[in-house]
Amino acid sequence: MAGSNKSNKRKTVEYGRYGYFFIAPFFIVYAAFQLWPLLYTIGLSFCELFTDPMWNQTVGPNFNGIANYKEVLFSDEGKFLDTYTINALWNTILMWFINFIPQIVLALILAAWFTDTKVKLKGQGAYKVMVFMPNIITAATISVLFYSLFNFPKGPVNISLQELGVLKEPFNFLNSKWAARLIIAFINFWMWYGNTMIVLIAGILGISPSLFEAARVDGANAMQIFFKITLPLLRPILLYTLVQSAVGGLQMYDIPKLLTQSGNGDPDYTTRTITMYIQSMSQTGSKQIGKAAASSMVLFAVTLIISLVMFYVMRDKDAIKEKKMIKEAQRRAKQA
Repeated sequence: MAGSNKSNKRKTVEYGRYGYFFIAPFFIVYAAFQLWPLLYTIGLSFCELFTDPMWNQTVGPNFNGIANYKEVLFSDEGKFLDTYTINALWNTILMWFINFIPQIVLALILAAWFTDTKVKLKGQGAYKVMVFMPNIITAATISVLFYSLFNFPKGPVNISLQELGVLKEPFNFLNSKWAARLIIAFINFWMWYGNTMIVLIAGILGISPSLFEAARVDGANAMQIFFKITLPLLRPILLYTLVQSAVGGLQMYDIPKLLTQSGNGDPDYTTRTITMYIQSMSQTGSKQIGKAAASSMVLFAVTLIISLVMFYVMRDKDAIKEKKMIKEAQRRAKQA
């Protein structure tokens, strides 16, 4: 009997270990293309590394402590947060926030509308495709389209507004600070609200229909169902959408880069985003890679802070209270 038990143990195959082979490619790719570049960027942010344009020679990398962060956060006069990096970051946050609010609101409204069994909208598939279509078009194509629409002085928008009597003379939209910002924000809103809507629809469809039916039986109207059932149960998906929008919005690059004539954030750098400034520092002129790495870490820190704030605001307060009550009950039980 003892010998047969030993033979059975030898024949047993542990299939669980083969799962590591399936997940290994993800970790290898992540370590090679995300983790290592992040760690390398952190290291470069504490080093002096640039190209001397006169002799075309690379200087560094030489460790210089927090000197790069001082240049990024303090101006030459010693003013805090009065630098090109912070101005570019402010432009990015502003344009992201302008498109972020209407994007989430409209996506929520459309998602609730398309999933409402009481409305029973016909041709939902066609509507969803049309709403999602701008997300499929490349950023370069959309930039060229809007550049042509708002071209000065004979763009279609200028001509139409003059014919309607709104404008007496052509207006250079792309050379106006707020007009250019609003156009960039609208393009990002128009491109991404369909994608956000699809994600929210998937989240709403994951909620049990019996909850909505029970609420209707109890006399709840559409607004009460949306705010009391849909939104609370949609919190995890909504949190994912908010964080994804923040991460993508703060890395805004292609639209403002392609829409402006010089590609440097016209007019007067008011549409230059932080990623555009990092690319300009690291790839042109003296190629200040160390300073660009420090700016990248500032962007990383701001993105992390905004994400943590969203996690805190969207936390499940009821679940936290329940855990505290359970811990308190356990503590009292032990004392008794």
